[in-house]
Amino acid sequence: MTTVEFEPWDDPQEKPLIHFQNVTKRFGAFTAIDNLTIDIYEREFYALLGPSGCGKTTLMRMLAGFETPTEGTILLADQDIVSVPPNKRATNMMFQSYALFPHLSIWENIAFGLKREGMPKPDINNRVEEMLRLTRLEKFSNRKPHQISGGQRQRVALARSLAKAPKLLLLDEPLGALDKKLRQETQFELMDIQEKTGTTFVIVTHDQEEAMTVASRVAVMDHGKIIQVATPDRIYETPNSVYVADFIGDVNIIQGTTTANGEDSYAIAWADGRAPLTANSNQPFSDGQECHLAIRPEKVAISTERPENAANAVQGKILDIAYLGNISTYHVELPSGVVVKAQAANTRRISRRSYTWEDTVWLSWTATAGVLLAN
Repeated sequence: MTTVEFEPWDDPQEKPLIHFQNVTKRFGAFTAIDNLTIDIYEREFYALLGPSGCGKTTLMRMLAGFETPTEGTILLADQDIVSVPPNKRATNMMFQSYALFPHLSIWENIAFGLKREGMPKPDINNRVEEMLRLTRLEKFSNRKPHQISGGQRQRVALARSLAKAPKLLLLDEPLGALDKKLRQETQFELMDIQEKTGTTFVIVTHDQEEAMTVASRVAVMDHGKIIQVATPDRIYETPNSVYVADFIGDVNIIQGTTTANGEDSYAIAWADGRAPLTANSNQPFSDGQECHLAIRPEKVAISTERPENAANAVQGKILDIAYLGNISTYHVELPSGVVVKAQAANTRRISRRSYTWEDTVWLSWTATAGVLLAN
């Protein structure tokens, strides 16, 4: 059986669940969200990613109903929700602090919102049991929040948020309080739960690894604007700007000027007296145009001998080595003063490392390894 790729954003027939149309939010003279238009589709796991103060939490709070746009409209399932109060929206928000009631059991925490809505008791029981199974908390239903771990509390908050079957679940830095290993495990749990329930998730995070792991699409934000929205692999492999390339993962950025030297091929003058670099690009560049070549360190090969027939080969001295267990990142200083990072897998024991500090090495990469960016 072949699985159909989930890409509603590429289907002109698909209507978005959420539509922001020219939304601006000002706090006094400060513009937090700047004329923003986006679509989020049903069953998407949509990540808002950016540094502190970029506007991602403001955007989420407008979806939840805690903030009102200064200008523009927000549609949820074709309904303008700007004037709808938070408790009347088909949305639920899970906060970073989890906000669990310490005096109530796990079962009672999950049931709390359903009781307030006046759901019949048998239905509440069924729904809470379903949520406990979904989040694998059946054994802990009689415990209080302080009697379970941070990861389990996180799942209780998720179960409580999903109990009311919202169309849209908003997650504000939901894994921020967890340690790295637990955070990684919980990311996969979140994805699994999102897929099982079919609920649309919008997550706010400044953790790029988290966004890249869980999201169907990532929206990279800066100063109230969305700079690029794409699937995680497109964001990583084909960023649309130096900002996105630099924000996502590790990257080398080499400045220079372009000269066409073939179809979709450019020579890049980058350092006085050095041979030009070569890069392919589908985007047209004019001769003499300033450019930035963005290359991921794992796409740069390191060797003691000059590689034959390499499109790009530069020589330098190892300045620093970051040993990360499975990989090592070599910081190599070129004669021009530019430092280029190359990554290599540690397939041998550390005592047999091929290169060390102060070694002279060659770095090489193909013409298609980097992305040529105009800004």
